[in-house]
Amino acid sequence: MSDKPALPSREDYPHFCEIQTRWHDNDVYQHVNNVIYYSFFDTAVNQHLIASGALDIATSPAIGLVIETQCQYFSSVSFPDKVSVGLKVVHLGNSSVRYETALFRNDDINAAAKGHFVHVYVDRQSNRPVPIPELIRNVLKALMPSTST
Repeated sequence: MSDKPALPSREDYPHFCEIQTRWHDNDVYQHVNNVIYYSFFDTAVNQHLIASGALDIATSPAIGLVIETQCQYFSSVSFPDKVSVGLKVVHLGNSSVRYETALFRNDDINAAAKGHFVHVYVDRQSNRPVPIPELIRNVLKALMPSTST
């Protein structure tokens, strides 16, 4: 019997963002550098919000600021791999949202990395917390498993 937790799989995530790795993503060890994973997670979250029409990065009065991120690595990704970033929402508060993310290499079933990402919504002008706008909240609710709160 193994004490290792099961790796996240594609079926654990309701939404995916496809990203092509770039030549300069690799580090001297010939794999995508760890900081790039955070960029992939950030891109997946914001791309989804923009594509859904919930966020206009130039004019939305409320914006999400990242207050926390974390990543756990399982296997390497290297250029020219394609990655799929799995995205789900596991907590939706009044002004904050916690996303869980996973990075899948090419057609792999199991994740190469998993992480989380927390946004706090603030007024663009004052930088003070505000309730998550209803349009964004509706988009986020669609990413929630039925057991999350």
